[in-house]
Amino acid sequence: MAKKGATVKVKLVSTAGTGYYYVTKVNKKTKTEKLVKKKYDPRAKNATTGKLGAHVDFKEDKVK
Repeated sequence: MAKKGATVKVKLVSTAGTGYYYVTKVNKKTKTEKLVKKKYDPRAKNATTGKLGAHVDFKEDKVK
């Protein structure tokens, strides 16, 4: 049987507090620090236009 890989699934949770999240895979051997990415959150309020949808930071969390 093959060995289990070093990649694990992680959840990227929006810092805007909307509850929106993405699920992605991360190689834990090469990426030891927490992942932070700027992605699109369709539920976040845009500060300049006042409409829904904005690019915000997403931070890594465990998949339950």
